[in-house]
Amino acid sequence: MAWIDQHCHIPPGGDGTAQVDEARAAGVTRMVTVGTTIEQSRQMMAVARVHDGVWATAGVHPHDAKDGVEGLEALLDAPEVVAVGEAGLDYHYDHSPRDVQADVFRRQIAMAHDRDLPLVIHTRNAWDDTFAVLDAEGTPRRTVFHCFTGGVAEGAECLARGALLSFSGIITFPSGGDLRDAAEHCPLDRLLVETDSPYLAPVPHRGKPNRPALVPLVGAAVAAAKQCSVTEVEAATWATAARFYGLDEPRD
Repeated sequence: MAWIDQHCHIPPGGDGTAQVDEARAAGVTRMVTVGTTIEQSRQMMAVARVHDGVWATAGVHPHDAKDGVEGLEALLDAPEVVAVGEAGLDYHYDHSPRDVQADVFRRQIAMAHDRDLPLVIHTRNAWDDTFAVLDAEGTPRRTVFHCFTGGVAEGAECLARGALLSFSGIITFPSGGDLRDAAEHCPLDRLLVETDSPYLAPVPHRGKPNRPALVPLVGAAVAAAKQCSVTEVEAATWATAARFYGLDEPRD
């Protein structure tokens, strides 16, 4: 058994190779590297094409919604692309107008429905509007709230819509009590683990660049919150991530 980092941003080129090799040495043998713009999605696809056990997503982050989604649909047909996103709403920074964020979010939900692809959601300070958009458009049958930052109540709302919760290094922070409570209440087969590298390095690496090799530390924190063994979290998140993204299905 091994770990899957279900959400990271592997840099292209030589740095990508170094991070993938380090991750494998740490027992992280599968990674999903995530696009946030059209160009960055192409870069993540290029990384995935040259590394066994690495897949990509293609999407437009709410920060970049102002640039539109022109060209995104074509990327979704590539065999290395396993999901739409990350897509959603971010009211913390408001780098794109909120109505534009919502429109681009809706359009990516439609793409996930049309292709029966998983949807990777980013939401920050926008829970009510995120749920409202999902309820209006219909939550895709495979949806994950990446880098989940809510508490028990928000987690319950996500789960009620059939979505998964993905926990990042924040669950190891002293301030992560609400996250630990949410993990405790989340069924083991409804959660995933991620690094969101290069951001949010877990304790004791906080303040340094994050990388996929550190996802076992996130898994250990989830296990502590759920009062179960690390091996149980490792096995469950491996199976759930593989099924969610269809990683063991044949591809063209």
